[in-house]
Amino acid sequence: MNNFIFSLAMLSGFFISALSMAQSTDIILSKPDLNSGKPLMSALKDRSSAREFNEMDLSHEHLSGLLWAACGINRPESGKRTAPSAMNWQDVSVYVFMKSGIYLYEEIAHKLVLVKEGDHRKAAGTQEFVATAPVNLIFVSDYSLMKQAKEEQKDFYAGINTGFISQNVYLYCASEKLNTVVRASVDRDALHVLMNLKPEQHVVAGQTVGYRP
Repeated sequence: MNNFIFSLAMLSGFFISALSMAQSTDIILSKPDLNSGKPLMSALKDRSSAREFNEMDLSHEHLSGLLWAACGINRPESGKRTAPSAMNWQDVSVYVFMKSGIYLYEEIAHKLVLVKEGDHRKAAGTQEFVATAPVNLIFVSDYSLMKQAKEEQKDFYAGINTGFISQNVYLYCASEKLNTVVRASVDRDALHVLMNLKPEQHVVAGQTVGYRP
């Protein structure tokens, strides 16, 4: 009986350990520093596209600020975000390609949820710099969330809602002296398979972010 209890305890401990390991693959982001960066007008003056990147990983502080600026929750009482969304559909999700894997940004918890392990940055775009830049964002729109939209309108809404998020990224990067460029050159079909997206999810665009060389 004692041996049975001991074995059961060991088995239970194994499952708890395995669960902890699975959970540890997610990245809990630090609280964004809302007092950092340049004034808005200075950031607008410095906003630009750049295609050269230092290969150094982004700091946790910059990663947190970047994603919160992109589409983080800025009004917790209503769950609304830094980027506007038509009819408040919130159809656009931000996926993050880094050395360690592909992650989905979960806005409410302000964390990165692991989607696929491994370095898949090269798949995030067709340009050479994509494979070595520290962060590639892939914007994905879920057309099933656009309840009131006609089918022929959904591409437009996906594009404009992605544009709001992308511009937030541009302004954050200008404010923090990071380089960034938004990219239409992505293999959407290949990404759909790699990221295990649903049929109603559509890859809209990519955006690369990193420190200046």
